[in-house]
Amino acid sequence: MTWDRFKSLYYTNARLGLSLDISRMPFPEDFLTGMQPKLQQAFADMAALEGGAIANPDEKRMVGHYWLRNAELAPTPELRTAITDTLEAIKVFTAKVHKGEIAAPAGKFKEVLVIGIGGSALGPQLVSHALGRIKGNRDKLRVSFFDNTDPDGMDYVLKELGSRLKQTLVIVISKSGGTAETRNGMLETQAVFKAAGLDHAKQFVAVTGEGSKLDQVAVAEGWLARFPMWDWVGGRTSELCAVGLLPAALQGIKIDQMLAGAAAMDEVTRKKSLRDNPAALLALMWYWATDGKGTKDMVVLPYKDRFLLFSRYLQQLVMESLGKELDLAGNVVNQGIAVYGNKGSTDQHAYVQQLREGVNNFFVTFIEVLKDRVADDSMEVEPGVTSGDFLQGFFLGTRDALSEKNRHSITITVNEVSPRSLGQLIALYERAVGLYASLVGINAYHQPGVEAGKKAAGSVIALKLKIAAALQAAQGREFTAETLAAQLNQPERTELIFKVLEHLAANPGSKVVKTVRKPWSDSTYAAKI
Repeated sequence: MTWDRFKSLYYTNARLGLSLDISRMPFPEDFLTGMQPKLQQAFADMAALEGGAIANPDEKRMVGHYWLRNAELAPTPELRTAITDTLEAIKVFTAKVHKGEIAAPAGKFKEVLVIGIGGSALGPQLVSHALGRIKGNRDKLRVSFFDNTDPDGMDYVLKELGSRLKQTLVIVISKSGGTAETRNGMLETQAVFKAAGLDHAKQFVAVTGEGSKLDQVAVAEGWLARFPMWDWVGGRTSELCAVGLLPAALQGIKIDQMLAGAAAMDEVTRKKSLRDNPAALLALMWYWATDGKGTKDMVVLPYKDRFLLFSRYLQQLVMESLGKELDLAGNVVNQGIAVYGNKGSTDQHAYVQQLREGVNNFFVTFIEVLKDRVADDSMEVEPGVTSGDFLQGFFLGTRDALSEKNRHSITITVNEVSPRSLGQLIALYERAVGLYASLVGINAYHQPGVEAGKKAAGSVIALKLKIAAALQAAQGREFTAETLAAQLNQPERTELIFKVLEHLAANPGSKVVKTVRKPWSDSTYAAKI
């Protein structure tokens, strides 16, 4: 890599405080020019999306997350009003909570428990971790999360809350109100409230679609407040609506700055000049690195602890958006880009060894942050050298070590970790995903595979109920997985029945006992008498 190549390919924008280096991606000289026709079509597709075109044909929905940071772009007055009114409602509610005008029966709220999954948790978790607990700026409320249906995980969070539960504001987030994981977390939390003698309705808030199951429950029980989710905002792009803005505002994060950062990035990434558009450059690098077919993985290495969760956030944004079986013409293409990552310099001691010397099936995106600390100068750990200098040294050294072995990388540099810079990064990747999807001819805004997984999970639950009923109806009788499958007339599901039986027997509350036999497949299961 030469200085001349670096100069010719380095994008920097002083107003944004962001730079993008693609010079370590060794694409041929004619690549950018050759991609211009595809890129111009991608720009046209993005303009149609922002203009209100139906982008999710499965559900006949528009996709309007770009309107969230600039309501004037929304295609109807009703949508513009909904966006601005919701933002104002978040600010008013948050201010009243902070002042104690809205409080729990036991006193001023001190904690927030967010119950959600996927996009209803990943974005809020990223923002909370990245922007909370900043030195000299104490969080107004502490935020914790239920982001799964793991009972032990919920117990862990609830134990951490302990007696502070009585001053905990609970936010339940589900667009449909029927998301099983979120519903389960809500029910478990309500049970804990009841056991503690607390009225959960006086401490619960809903973020959901108007008229959804959750909305109906919140109205019937008289919850503290309800905030809308709209069908034109997908979960993976919902951080800058009530899903993410409400928890962030309650924590004390400056949400207006986050929105302003995203809006500023949107403005830049609408430009049709490739060299002036960092999202277009990013999308083209993905295309070149993966042959437009996802042939290599995307490794995201932020050299900043506060961006630890960025790779997890990008996993959903990128993989759910781009992981598609069919293209727009209905052809089987099995598209997608796998995303994984952790943080630097932790990875010097983890998987960088394989990245440098193992299978070359990836490209790296380094995230560099120039400012070491929010406040105060750093001490010297060696003469003339700070801890931050070492962090940069590990980043630059790792990048060079990978380049020496023909391992390709992109570097994104931001001046500091702030609400504005995080908003910019979120918007940058949202736009890059949309552009890349157009380049490879897929729809980034539907997710049939997710729905298939939900249906399959529902089938397992239905089978579990049949298994439990069969065992109870024959109390005292022992069944192997095979004999029970025959009893249920489902021999083709014997393996699945075995897995359900194992789970039942491991949990005393199910009242199913296992008798271990040899070989293991002859082990039996029976309902307790």
